[in-house]
Amino acid sequence: MFTTKKIAAVSVINDLVTDNRVNKTCQVLIESGYEVILIGRVLPESLPLPAWQFKAVRMNLIFKQGPLFYLFFNLRLFLKLLFIKRDLLFANDLDTLLPNYLVSKLKKIPLVYDSHELFTEVPELINSSFKRKAWLKLERKIIPRLKNCLTVNESIAKIFENKYGVQFKVIRNIPSPLKDFKPVSRQRLNMRTDKKIIIMQGAGINIDRGAEELIEAMRYVSNAILYIIGSGDVWRILEKRILELNLREKVILIKKIPRKELMAYTYNADLGVSIDKNTNLNYFNSLPNKIFDYLHAGIPVLSSRLPELEKIISKYDVGIFIENHDPKHIASVINGLLSSDRLNQLKTNTFKAAGELNWENERQKYLEIIKNIHY
Repeated sequence: MFTTKKIAAVSVINDLVTDNRVNKTCQVLIESGYEVILIGRVLPESLPLPAWQFKAVRMNLIFKQGPLFYLFFNLRLFLKLLFIKRDLLFANDLDTLLPNYLVSKLKKIPLVYDSHELFTEVPELINSSFKRKAWLKLERKIIPRLKNCLTVNESIAKIFENKYGVQFKVIRNIPSPLKDFKPVSRQRLNMRTDKKIIIMQGAGINIDRGAEELIEAMRYVSNAILYIIGSGDVWRILEKRILELNLREKVILIKKIPRKELMAYTYNADLGVSIDKNTNLNYFNSLPNKIFDYLHAGIPVLSSRLPELEKIISKYDVGIFIENHDPKHIASVINGLLSSDRLNQLKTNTFKAAGELNWENERQKYLEIIKNIHY
């Protein structure tokens, strides 16, 4: 790549296509005058790369998971970052930080670290003390030495600042407007027009996200169909449970699709679901992207009582809460809302929330942060 502009190398461990936060990061870097190279990996089920304004490189690795995957991914990423032209390094999450940090020190290049979550508190690591200790050691070694740090909400920022004495600036995962997006009818999507539509979306529908209990709850939900759209560790469990409970007419699974297609379904829904469990610090302090997608689509939210979610839902009066994950309780809350006049009031309130929680406001903050990056 020959260019007179500065080049930002953005690293992420996923397959790039469905990571809207990273995509917005690349757009802000372009607006800030950088050429951008986005580096990730390709998976067997990866969707084709869109026609982006920046270059994207996806590494094909023999190992798809486990210690050998992380070893070879970090080695490949280190070598790639070491030898390409780059003036700024941008690491997304702890699993890309080490190679970026090493290249930053070797080449004296500024590094931005964007932590999308409390990485060492995810369920997959909480249940594996050896893996968690290894990642915690890496985190404790590097983060106190960083100068440019971002994260997704105030709760996580405060945890990092208290733990490591490093300021983390907040850029929330508010979606950017979809270009040329026009909602389509339920008929076009083969969705029932005589039923209420419930949706749970997400690229990380994993353990303790509440999807299993939501499916169980659909046994008791009246006059509604549930769409779960995305991917995650529990996908096969969900498929099996739907068959076991004979819920194929009430629960529809759609594997991850491009955001425009996803939002076509979301715009046709009556209720969006985000019911992560309070089983670990990462979920407890999370602010899932899907919340903003729901609000921008004009649909209320069914949520568990987690602090970042509760702040938004209560401030704008755009949803209701479950008090536990018992399927009958979840069904009771859903049935009560879908059959009441309150549903329409909550829908009306989403427009005010969407007007204030917009990407333009976050984008201006982001541009200012990029302008003040230093080594």
